Amino acid sequence: MDIARYWKTIVDTLQDGLMVVDPKGRIIAANPAAERVTGYRADELIGKSCRILNCTGCKIIGQGAGEQWCGLFRRGAIREKKCLITNKDRHSVHIVKSASVLRNEKGKIIGAVETLTDITEKIRQQQEISNLRKTFHLDEGYHGILGKSPAMLNLFEMMENVAQSDTPVMIQGASGSGKELVARAIHRASGRSDKPYVKVNCAALNENLLESELFGHVKGAYTGADRTRVGRFEAAHQGTIFLDEIGDIPPAIQIKLLRVLEDRKIERVGDNRSIPVDVRVITATHKNLDALIEQGLFREDLYFRINVFPLYCPPLSERREDIPLIAQSFIRRNATSSGKKIIGLTPEALETLTDYAWPGNVRELRNAIEYAFVLCQSGGIGTQHLPHKMVHGTLDPKATCELEPGCVKDRESLIQVLRKADGNQSKAAKMLGVSRVTVWKRMKKLGIDIKQDVG
Repeated sequence: MDIARYWKTIVDTLQDGLMVVDPKGRIIAANPAAERVTGYRADELIGKSCRILNCTGCKIIGQGAGEQWCGLFRRGAIREKKCLITNKDRHSVHIVKSASVLRNEKGKIIGAVETLTDITEKIRQQQEISNLRKTFHLDEGYHGILGKSPAMLNLFEMMENVAQSDTPVMIQGASGSGKELVARAIHRASGRSDKPYVKVNCAALNENLLESELFGHVKGAYTGADRTRVGRFEAAHQGTIFLDEIGDIPPAIQIKLLRVLEDRKIERVGDNRSIPVDVRVITATHKNLDALIEQGLFREDLYFRINVFPLYCPPLSERREDIPLIAQSFIRRNATSSGKKIIGLTPEALETLTDYAWPGNVRELRNAIEYAFVLCQSGGIGTQHLPHKMVHGTLDPKATCELEPGCVKDRESLIQVLRKADGNQSKAAKMLGVSRVTVWKRMKKLGIDIKQDVG
């Protein structure tokens, strides 16, 4: 009997996941065990790039096929390497991976075969993970990040796992969702916690200033460079550098950043001497980098370098059960700094906050509590102490007017005319030489109420 004819049956009975990829990293076969490990059906994997699993053990080059695609094709094999992958449910899975390159009779690379052994349960049994899960239910949260919702518990787990390696992390999420807090927490949970943590806001600087900020410069490098300056990469040596809003980096800086990530060396502006740096890189963006790549605004090879382990910060609207916990934390903080005896939220105020859309995320919640502390003197924060738009769904025209130069004066002038006209808008319009509709529009814009403001 020719047993080779039954190879598929043999592969399908393996307890370890097995995948076959072509020279460009596209998955062309996956056994049932691979489906169990990844959470994807075989038909969901086949035809997709192997990057769908975000494996931390892969060194993606992405400049062509075979040896130009990834480190595996250059090395020829990988033996029992511990890695993390992200399954279909966006949970991290601990695996041990082995892989070998496949060649035809002429020695040409035709693909690779990988085996994936799930060791997640073994890792979960370790005491560190057990203790970590207990801390998830404490009010102080995970390294200062509050949350007990499933979305946040999953994020905490992934953060703890990736913190134990030097894998580059990209944090995605809307503005105000806490991306910087996540970056700082990963640093604190890592083996580099006693080393520098350096943040750079890439959107705040133009191209020339950003290059000097990242890599430093020597005296005389450009007009105004009256002394040698150490860049942020050097300052973060042996620690972590957090590059916020990475999607705003100009193309010329992208090339230099890619070189630094590949060679682990920097050159100061105006100098040709290479300086070695040992830095863990964490990036963040609220932009769609895939779209920027298609538009030619962001380099795909840089994207491969920084997006090895993606993390997603859920917006506040996706974890409403965390709002009471976060709001109470802000109340305690403001009560301490202000000295006011404010103990919490009324049930109506809490319901209002829970139902609100939160376009500004946690940052907007913090501002709302600070706003309430200005109006509330003691006891509980009620709906009357919350920003107008959170209670009524729209901005308070009167409050908005108070922020605009000249608006208050215009408002008072119109109120005086309306009082002389006994509140009659048609009479006020004749006095002003405008139409009644114009008076009505101005009243609406300025937040004027006939009963309250005119009497």
